[in-house]
Amino acid sequence: MNLLLCTDLDRTLIPNGDHPESPSARELFSRFVRSSSVRLAYVSGRHRALISEAIRAYHLPMPDFAIADVGSTIYRIDHGVWQQWSAWDAAIASDWQGLSTQNLHALLSEITPLQLQEPEKQNTHKLSYYLPFGHDHQTVIRDIETRLKAENIRANLIWSVDAPRHIGLLDILPASANKLHAINFLMQHEGYDNTDTVFAGDSGNDLDVLQSPIPSVLVANADDAVRASILAASPEKLYPARGDFLGMNGCYSAGILEGIAHYWPEYAPLIAGLR
Repeated sequence: MNLLLCTDLDRTLIPNGDHPESPSARELFSRFVRSSSVRLAYVSGRHRALISEAIRAYHLPMPDFAIADVGSTIYRIDHGVWQQWSAWDAAIASDWQGLSTQNLHALLSEITPLQLQEPEKQNTHKLSYYLPFGHDHQTVIRDIETRLKAENIRANLIWSVDAPRHIGLLDILPASANKLHAINFLMQHEGYDNTDTVFAGDSGNDLDVLQSPIPSVLVANADDAVRASILAASPEKLYPARGDFLGMNGCYSAGILEGIAHYWPEYAPLIAGLR
């Protein structure tokens, strides 16, 4: 069979959380995705340069696709050459009524708790802010939604937390631009469906995919609040990694491999044989 493996990076594939990484799990993951039947997509809040940096720093395999900037850009990657997918840009452009991120920022300038993120974290279809802890992020989000709705702007607001830095992150995207829609777009254009696609994630900006019909894996190191929220919703297709596969702990890449073996047991011997 053919498999489209879509995975978040930070604290999902990349072992940059508080939990330990199982020895050799990342190398085992890399060996597995070299199989001719597997195509790999990174799905991240990082922009292109930071994804490339992570690939180098953590010795990650080069993917076939990258869904970057929380779903607002998609890249095809062929022999190390990155090409932004213009069809996706066109598909999401109309939601903002032709306005730029600068126009949207001007509309929101009176919401004082918002702190604009660095220029490299913005793009044509992504406006990103920091929101310091201590502010009621739900009230801020409602205020933003009211202002955008008054201008007939259809937007997707994604809240997440950078725990190590102790700060909130708020991304404003076209309503059509999020990880789930981007993965569905990729699946449709590349001929995949829910029988041959899997997603792995750990945090708040993965919720839309983790709660969707796409088979998904919640790695064992996922945030407790996110885990409780997801499991309370009883999603149709979700496997919480437990750490009972090949003696590994279920965190990061070990959890991804465990989830693949759960959904497709025929892959388990292949993965075990790569050790």
